Amino acid sequence: MGKIISWLDKVLYPYCESRWDNRLFVTMLARVLPAHSVVLDLGAGAGIYPEFDFRRMSDRVCGIDPALEVLKNPYLTEARIGKGESIPYPDKTFDVVIATNVLEHLENPEIVLCEVFRVLKSGGLFVLKTPNFLHYVPIIASITPQSFHIYINRIRGRRAADTFPTFYRINTPRSLRQYAQKAGFLVQEIELIEGRPEYLRISALTYIFGWLFEKIVNSSEIFSPFRVVMFGAIKKPQEMADVCGDDENSSPKEGSWTRTMNQ
Repeated sequence: MGKIISWLDKVLYPYCESRWDNRLFVTMLARVLPAHSVVLDLGAGAGIYPEFDFRRMSDRVCGIDPALEVLKNPYLTEARIGKGESIPYPDKTFDVVIATNVLEHLENPEIVLCEVFRVLKSGGLFVLKTPNFLHYVPIIASITPQSFHIYINRIRGRRAADTFPTFYRINTPRSLRQYAQKAGFLVQEIELIEGRPEYLRISALTYIFGWLFEKIVNSSEIFSPFRVVMFGAIKKPQEMADVCGDDENSSPKEGSWTRTMNQ
C-alpha cells in the first residue's frame, strides 16, 4: 500500500511537500512577525516539527505546554509548564502569540483568549492555525471515540501520546470572530485553505476521495467554508499612549497579514 500512496503522491500532488500546511503557515508568519519580536508559542509541545522553529524569525521564543515534554523542546529560548487558561507570564510580555493545532483542544476558549489578550503587548497579534470544523475530518473526529483517533494517527505515523482530546469550540470563522471580539480583539484576517488530503492517505480509495473533495472546494470561493485548515490573525488594539509613540518595528503592522494571505 505504501508504494501505491507514494505513486499517487507523485501523480496527484507532484509539488506538495510533507506537512504542507505547516510550511505555508510559517511562510505567512515570517511576513507578519515584527523585527526583534518576543514570541509565545502556546501549546508548544515537544517540538516535533522543525518548521515550527520560530527562533529564526524573532529575538526570543517562550513556550508553554501542560506536558513535561515542553522542557525538552529544542526550538524554545525558554520553556514553562502551563496551560492557556493561566499563562505563567506577566501582562504585556509578548509581541506575538502563536498557536498551531491548539485551538481544537481548548475546552474553555473564552478563558484562553482573555489570557492571550492579557500577555500581549498593545498592538500585538495572536496568530493561529487550526482545523476548520466544517471540514469532513473534524466532523468525523467529533463523532468518533478517542481510540479511533489514536488508530488513525498510528497509521499516519504519530504516537498515541501525541493524540489529544478535541472540542472544536472555536473552529469556524464565525466562532473565532465571536470569541475574539468578546475578549477584546480586532479580527485582522481569517483564511481557509485546502491541500493534499493528509488524513486520507491511508488507502488508494480514500486518497482518491480526498483528492476529488480538494478539487471541488478549491474550484470556487463558494465552497471555501469547507476547506480543512483555518489560518487567523487577531489583534490586541493599540492603546492611545502606544499610538502616539509608535515605532514602526515595535508591533505588527496593520493589514500585513491580509497582504500575505492574498498573495
